[in-house]
Amino acid sequence: MHKDRKNQLIGALMLLVAAFIWGFAFVAQRQGMDHIGPTTFNAVRSYVGVAALVPVVLISDLFAGRKPFRMHPEHSRKDLWIGGILCGVLLALASNLQQMGIVETSAGKSGFLTALYIVFVPIFGIFLRRRTPLLGWVSVAIATGGMYLLCITEGFSLKTGDILLLLCALFYTAHILTVDRFVTYTDGIRLSCLQFAVNAIVSTAFALIMETPELSGILAAWKPILFTGLFSSGIAYTLQILAQKRCPPQVASLIMSLESVFAVIGGWLVLDERLSPREGLGCILVFAAIILIQFAPTKKRDT
Repeated sequence: MHKDRKNQLIGALMLLVAAFIWGFAFVAQRQGMDHIGPTTFNAVRSYVGVAALVPVVLISDLFAGRKPFRMHPEHSRKDLWIGGILCGVLLALASNLQQMGIVETSAGKSGFLTALYIVFVPIFGIFLRRRTPLLGWVSVAIATGGMYLLCITEGFSLKTGDILLLLCALFYTAHILTVDRFVTYTDGIRLSCLQFAVNAIVSTAFALIMETPELSGILAAWKPILFTGLFSSGIAYTLQILAQKRCPPQVASLIMSLESVFAVIGGWLVLDERLSPREGLGCILVFAAIILIQFAPTKKRDT
């Protein structure tokens, strides 16, 4: 049990770093769309993510004493391809819906609606025979209340962009649960690299159908693309996959929701945006929920 707790703590720290990167990358995502459409932005940043991860795969193989791009004998090539394709398609759907939703709704509401995966993950987990302990449900309730205080500062009503973000939250839920299914049986870095290759292909198809990608626009947005491609995609999503080997999905989803908290804190620190007492209370509640769920009983992961 002590070893399980230590592993979960390490996973929690990985997810904390990922949420920090995603939160501070939010500004870059919005800046990028000043020059190109959302699906074009997602496609190009995903290609950057793949380019960043391929050398990591190569170096990890060399350090492990394997031939370049040769898989560990205990890992399943079939699970890698199935998991990578499924994760890539789900991530493409979620991230593109998020980018399109952000254009049509406020930043605060988009953060709240996207973070509703903290509720959807344990609910969908019931159908996958992944029971969430009572303390986990309490943590979800506290975090949801905190996210509402943090993100919703005006009257709440659903518009087209909000519907897109709700669908985004559902696809992120499916992505988190799919990662949980496949991450035990394959290499996390390879899985991340493959999911971004699939994400890039799917997003490119969306861009060619829905937008008119232009090289001049892509070059104008090179700074946001490079930042989100390297850090948000290449590093943060890989940390998510590696961390989910150690954390159950309901714990992972709660910690990942800190993305919205860090986005608000980043606006306060970097953009000199004022943090209201209501938003401050929301941040405190979300942090409290994440600390609380660390004390929930955990089931040892099958390996």
